[in-house]
Amino acid sequence: NGEVPEGWADKPAKRSQKDTDARWTKKHGKSHYGYKNHVNMDSKHKLVRRYHVSDAALHDSQAVDRLLMRGNTGAGVWADPAYRSEEMEARLRALKLKSHIHRKGKRGKPLIQQAKSSNRTKSSVRARVEHIFGAQTNDMGGTLVRTIGMVRAKAKIGMKNLAYNMRRLGQLRRLNPCPACPRGAVIRPGGTKRRA
Repeated sequence: NGEVPEGWADKPAKRSQKDTDARWTKKHGKSHYGYKNHVNMDSKHKLVRRYHVSDAALHDSQAVDRLLMRGNTGAGVWADPAYRSEEMEARLRALKLKSHIHRKGKRGKPLIQQAKSSNRTKSSVRARVEHIFGAQTNDMGGTLVRTIGMVRAKAKIGMKNLAYNMRRLGQLRRLNPCPACPRGAVIRPGGTKRRA
């Protein structure tokens, strides 16, 4: 409730070690305490375009306004079923964005085969965002944020997103050293091009 617990007022060292900005959440039956990294990514290159850091208790759909971008080169929005609601669909229509948000079943009313098939098709694009979180978890030191307070958590998570983008850009440059060149072109020393 924003109040100091009993016995903490006279212990400043104890208070300075407690993260009062972080919150609890439950995912797959496990409790987690901390922060969330919400990202908007480029589905073609898997680069983070925009991100938002919140406490872990914030529902994913409440961070959408900070992630949607005007002037995005794509007009589609892919997301998991947590984002689907009539309000969200209306918001996307108002921004002239096409919704590719997964459909979700209801209690006693499972999805029909057509909706399941549609979700599978959408998953091929939506699942690409999981590569970002997988790379950060497995290759970049995990998801543990060893800071106290929202300001420091935002800085650390922002730096991790930036480091991921730099790493991914290096990978893209290795895969295609000359993006402006036509497919099959080889750059010779001196800058001349020839067809392979």
